[in-house]
Amino acid sequence: MPTIKDVAKYAGLSRTTVSRVINDQPYVSDEKRQCVLKAMEELGYVPNSSARRLRSQKTETLAVLLPRITNPFFSHLIEAMEIKASQWGYQVIICQTHESEQKEQDYLELLRTKQVDGVIMTAVHNDWEVIESYRECGPIVVCNENIEEAQVPFIYVNQEEAAYDATMHLIQQGCKNISFLSGDDDSNVSAYRRSGFLKALQESSLPFLPNASYANAIDVNSGREIFRELRRLNHPIDGVFTGSDEVAAGMIYEAIKEGVRVPEDMSIIGFDNQSISMLMSPSITTVEQPVQDMGEKCVEVLIDQIEHKHRSVREDHVFEHELKVRNSTFQEIALVNS
Repeated sequence: MPTIKDVAKYAGLSRTTVSRVINDQPYVSDEKRQCVLKAMEELGYVPNSSARRLRSQKTETLAVLLPRITNPFFSHLIEAMEIKASQWGYQVIICQTHESEQKEQDYLELLRTKQVDGVIMTAVHNDWEVIESYRECGPIVVCNENIEEAQVPFIYVNQEEAAYDATMHLIQQGCKNISFLSGDDDSNVSAYRRSGFLKALQESSLPFLPNASYANAIDVNSGREIFRELRRLNHPIDGVFTGSDEVAAGMIYEAIKEGVRVPEDMSIIGFDNQSISMLMSPSITTVEQPVQDMGEKCVEVLIDQIEHKHRSVREDHVFEHELKVRNSTFQEIALVNS
């Protein structure tokens, strides 16, 4: 296997000059640079990437913390991040927290021990005071959350507005008794969505139904189970904000089993515009987030901080959501009645 000494001899230059070319350092003429590159190609010399990283004190690795990879929203987000990172010469490691505060801290230690150059957090489970202590160790970018007191870049959709628009759509289709479903009830995302949901109810003089509000609704099975519980309530629920296309799909599946018509008897809205929302029958009305654009922006912002070695400051990159109206809501009936 050829060495840097072999390249220097073949090119007729010093090892110092060859090293500068390999590490893309200045003070090398174009003529010498081309000479070294030609020698490397003809000898089949491949630089030792581990050694280069050690010299530059960079790992060229990003850590992405997420609750669970099985959620299609996060898997699509990760895919966008990985593709974008590879274009910049970085690799991505996936760190599933399973919503554990301790696991989140364990993965943040990768930043303190210099095993990664930066961290993207797609959810935050610890108090921000805990996260703040890691900022001295390297750059942190937060995606899909908005924590007002934090001084780092944030990439997100306005969850309060998105939930408000979805709930108003249910109300405009004639829904009077609306159920609210959320994932992690302690998360900022759930809090903002609840705020938007309540705002829509208050503006429409509709009651909030505590016994029809559920947390930890995260997948198809959650949707099926909650649907059965809603059916046992004394008053009929005619609208559901699920916060997840998986949950909405589970509810629709169970509704069909029990002979409940969607949307005639119950209107259901999902979130994220996952593939399952278009495959269900009826298709699911849902809130779309620009997942790819958000993922790419996270990587761009993080690598910019790594490459230019500047400290994180508060930046808000807010992306627009879009309500995708499909057959799981009362749209056709409303149009006829209007």
